[in-house]
Amino acid sequence: MPYFLNLFTPETWSAFREHGADISGFRYRQRRVAQEHIKEGDIFLCYMVRLSRWCGVLRIISPAFQDEKPIFKNPDPFVIRFKVEPIVLLDPEFSLPILDDRIWDGLSETKGIDKGSRGWAINFRASLRKIEDSDGEFLLSQLKKQKEEQNRFPLTDRDRRQLMKIFKIRTLSGEIPVDVPGSDDEDDQDVKAVTLESRQSHLLQAKVSKIGIEMGFQIWLPPNDRTRVLAHIPDYKESSFLDELPINYDNVTLRTIEQIDVIWLKGRSMVRAFEIEHTTAVYSGLLRMADLLALQPNMDIQLHIVAPDEKREKVLREIRRPVFSLLDRGPLYERCTFLSYNSIEHLENTSHLAHMNDSIIDEYEEWAED
Repeated sequence: MPYFLNLFTPETWSAFREHGADISGFRYRQRRVAQEHIKEGDIFLCYMVRLSRWCGVLRIISPAFQDEKPIFKNPDPFVIRFKVEPIVLLDPEFSLPILDDRIWDGLSETKGIDKGSRGWAINFRASLRKIEDSDGEFLLSQLKKQKEEQNRFPLTDRDRRQLMKIFKIRTLSGEIPVDVPGSDDEDDQDVKAVTLESRQSHLLQAKVSKIGIEMGFQIWLPPNDRTRVLAHIPDYKESSFLDELPINYDNVTLRTIEQIDVIWLKGRSMVRAFEIEHTTAVYSGLLRMADLLALQPNMDIQLHIVAPDEKREKVLREIRRPVFSLLDRGPLYERCTFLSYNSIEHLENTSHLAHMNDSIIDEYEEWAED
């Protein structure tokens, strides 16, 4: 019996249950995986992000279909859907924390890894990822047991903040979720964190560039960074770097684009843009992305913030600030995703990148609203 990961936020888990717990939805970009790999009778194992808890088991009872009727929000981005039959549904306080010793040591993907170690959560960040049969059977048995026993796992203060985190404001196009971080979101560890030196940022720019080159893209780097980044690039790949951007925009837009840390291009089209955030604050990259969309709201480009794994929650929180959520074309979080340093390492070491297209990034990126 195949098992697949189904991610929920506390908000979408609540909406799912309020609408009958019989339809599970995914983004349109996931349609191919949904249509080709998920079958009737397969099992969704539900994982609640932000709380890092296993919260449910769903049996799939239909093929994938497309439906835009609002369920999870309005407008609803989760339009690729399955009819499901609930086997286990747990409230947040009764959901199984992945950091609980019994769960952590029982999963092959976490057993033997120190809790809190860098990159441990990379396998729990993309819906529709196939879960190993042994892990699936283990989680199914544990969740069924929890359904019967209803053991309480008290929420921490941080958990409660996560549950209360999302606010909504009304706009002409519907309700928009935003986040307004408070002063308590900046803990002492965060403020005092040792920032990565600039050379590490250049190394990450080089890694992102090399991934793009392997997949056949041309690369743009800011002029001020180029020499330091190219020091990490093999000589035979330097021909893939552009000296000038082959695009026509007004001077303000061009100035903004030129400062983006890494851009992948095909011909005259920009395909993906990456901002490397290597400091405690994560605003500069988000501001540059927001500036770009404010200047060119119809630009068709995928945007990514690349940051250390420990900055994941901060990036996903900041991207929902009102200033980024009220752009004319729509919220920044619908155009811009998070990629961890660990994800970049995985991508760089993936075999046969030259025979893949850039959709492989879908397996690693994280959306603020997933």
